[in-house]
Amino acid sequence: MLYYLFNYLDKEFDLMGAGVFQYISFRAGMAAVLSLLITILFGKRLINYLRKKQVGEEVRDLGLEGQIQKKGTPTMGGLIIIAAILIPTLLFAQPNNIYVLILVIATIWLGLIGFIDDYIKVFKKDKAGLAGRFKIVGQIVLGLIVGFVLYFNDEVVIRERVAEANTIEVVEDAKPQYVDVKSTKTTVPFLKNNELDYGSLLPFLDEDYTWIIYVLVVILIITAVSNGANMTDGIDGLAAGTSAIIGLTLAIFAYISGRVDFSSYLNIMYIPNLSELVIFCTAFVGACLGFLWYNTYPAQVFMGDTGSLSLGGIIAVLALAVRKELILPLLCGVFLIENLSVIIQVSYFKYTRKKYGEGRRIFLMSPLHHHYQKMEIHESKIVTRFWIVGILLAILSLATLKLR
Repeated sequence: MLYYLFNYLDKEFDLMGAGVFQYISFRAGMAAVLSLLITILFGKRLINYLRKKQVGEEVRDLGLEGQIQKKGTPTMGGLIIIAAILIPTLLFAQPNNIYVLILVIATIWLGLIGFIDDYIKVFKKDKAGLAGRFKIVGQIVLGLIVGFVLYFNDEVVIRERVAEANTIEVVEDAKPQYVDVKSTKTTVPFLKNNELDYGSLLPFLDEDYTWIIYVLVVILIITAVSNGANMTDGIDGLAAGTSAIIGLTLAIFAYISGRVDFSSYLNIMYIPNLSELVIFCTAFVGACLGFLWYNTYPAQVFMGDTGSLSLGGIIAVLALAVRKELILPLLCGVFLIENLSVIIQVSYFKYTRKKYGEGRRIFLMSPLHHHYQKMEIHESKIVTRFWIVGILLAILSLATLKLR
């Protein structure tokens, strides 16, 4: 909104300094600062309000050190994360940009699902919360929305050289040797050609039905990453800190993929109009870091499913928009290993119970962070080490730009 205001002031009145709003870097920096301030300044008020309303976490006794002390800690703190993402985005980004619009929808949609889940847990005193099937249905619906928009919307294109393109329709503003094309191409890390077209996965399928494959992939990714972030939110600061690292990495991907000079130099896909997502990404990172002000050990507030489902879904949609979704197993390695630890634990327990008559375990407890807690490692040390792993994975993900 401010983008259009200052653009108008610059053109009509030549207002000093108004032109700076044309720069992505300036607006992204302002979005990060505002997001950080919103979470820090208003986070305390939200915590006090949640305490007043007795919106406290119900803790099951799992025999973990310091766990009982967390009982009654305010939850649903994800509300401040969502507000801190949306307000700077709407102020500093171009709200009519298709990529910004779809991220705003995803944030609100998953935030609403998480809020309903937390509301049932807290106010209805039902520890199970929203039934899992309803969460999955909500994630599938979002996947359908995102998939259809990214596949069918005319503004979602990549720019290719004429020799590489499958069309001869030249864009008016583009140089003659480039065209904007609809494509289901994505980036494949570490491979020489570095690209995969979803349409080539099933060559026998008519091109008109490629959208089916693409939408199914989108649904799978959104569901997996959203639930992965939710599973990771088990100890103070882990989900928010890890998400901030991932968000910053995706901001870099969005910036270089949305600039013709950087994308040409690195020989990666140039995606017109994508740069506006950098503003959303920096607001996302600022919200996560600001939330850590109150969420690091000992946590004064928990994000609840309101926050964790949103964070995971946002990361998934960002990666899909930037066409880096196949890097997510590497970039979101912390989420992945947390989920795998649960799958392995449950599968092995069921297998050994069937074979030996009693269930056996590989980990002391799952998800993985609880395993280390059972080893009597302090949770702040576990979180810090997981952050370090997340940073290493982020660096390796960025290295895929040149390692092919």
